[in-house]
Amino acid sequence: MPEYSKSLPKMEGWKTELSQEDSGGIPKLRRKLESEKRRNRLWVPGAVVLAVAAAIAIIVVAGPAADDSSLVVATPSLKPTPAKDPVTRFTVSTSGDLLIHSPVWLDALANGGGEYDFGPMFEPIRRFIKGPALSICHVETPITTGEPSGFPIFSAPSALAGAIRKAGWRACDTASNHSVDQAQVGIDETGELLDQAGVAHTGSFSSARDQKRTTIIRAGRAKVGLLAYTDATNGLPLPSPWSVNVLPAAEPAATKARIVARDARRLKSAGADAILVNMQWGDENSTSPNTAQRELARAILSIDEVDAIAGQGPHVVQPIERIGGKFVVFSAGNLLSNQGAHSGLPVGTQDGLIALFRFRLQKGQSEVERIDYVPVWVTPYGHEILPAGLAGRSHPDYAADLAASWQRTVDTAGIGGRIKPVPRKPRS
Repeated sequence: MPEYSKSLPKMEGWKTELSQEDSGGIPKLRRKLESEKRRNRLWVPGAVVLAVAAAIAIIVVAGPAADDSSLVVATPSLKPTPAKDPVTRFTVSTSGDLLIHSPVWLDALANGGGEYDFGPMFEPIRRFIKGPALSICHVETPITTGEPSGFPIFSAPSALAGAIRKAGWRACDTASNHSVDQAQVGIDETGELLDQAGVAHTGSFSSARDQKRTTIIRAGRAKVGLLAYTDATNGLPLPSPWSVNVLPAAEPAATKARIVARDARRLKSAGADAILVNMQWGDENSTSPNTAQRELARAILSIDEVDAIAGQGPHVVQPIERIGGKFVVFSAGNLLSNQGAHSGLPVGTQDGLIALFRFRLQKGQSEVERIDYVPVWVTPYGHEILPAGLAGRSHPDYAADLAASWQRTVDTAGIGGRIKPVPRKPRS
């Protein structure tokens, strides 16, 4: 509360008279000020005039006149002046494949005592899904109401859609090499089940009109546009040209980038503040991006409207890099699957990461300032997704596996500068 008396020497008595509740308080105060001015031949500061004018419009509550601290002035509330160029920072998370092999859905069935319950599998990573302003999952396979099936033609139980939303994901991409495993019916059901769960999605579509719709999701005060594409469908033909966004691996990067640029401009025109492109691409079980990946990454990141790329497909972690000032996660590996050494596949297929894109938005311009990432590892039994650097104490039987997984992921994804693992060192 302003202490006006500090700027008015030799006028200590004015507060007493201002505190009177009768209508004569203000005239008396004016006479007092004029008297003081004449007697001391002082110029009355502008602050006094403001104080007098304000006193007419304010409510004054006073205690004993002798106690300056008892004067309380209630002034009309004023809206703070907004910053000229406010900065908005927010985090978007992406992750690896939700690849529901039969041992995974059988464990979910056991969790629910006869009903599918994927919740315990997602529980250990829930804070990294619910914590960011927006979390996006990668639905590798169709989700349907029919009988579930695993490799090679997948169909995940319908309960997966609700589990995705409950875990904290508010959006998913559905463009993958398995998108057409259940033909157009599977694509349609996947979209319907995600819609019912309240999860936004893009990448596979139920109609040509559906493909033209933009997918923009709130992330705090920002609006994030999502694009999703795959480079193959495992040789299965598309039911219709619009069924899945496909950018064939063999096509020139410039040709594919023109499609992405067109779609990105549509997102911007629809009001997106930032744009993330999700790519299903690369060679399976390879920790190094291939030539087609690198060429397409450079071409996509040269598009002004695009901020970053999140990738999946190889089922193992690939590097996180910065190209032309923008980030690409070439592959986040697997998030939930039955792959791993126990199933006769490379040990790295049990690894994955949750990428945390740290966005900055100002003056309508967006950028990713840095990427933090959480290395994760899937238990071979129960299929819990564990933060590899944090779960050693809670799962001592897997401590050595978790430490080895953390090291593999960090060695591949990278560390330093604007790319850092969470935690920086594994906790045992």
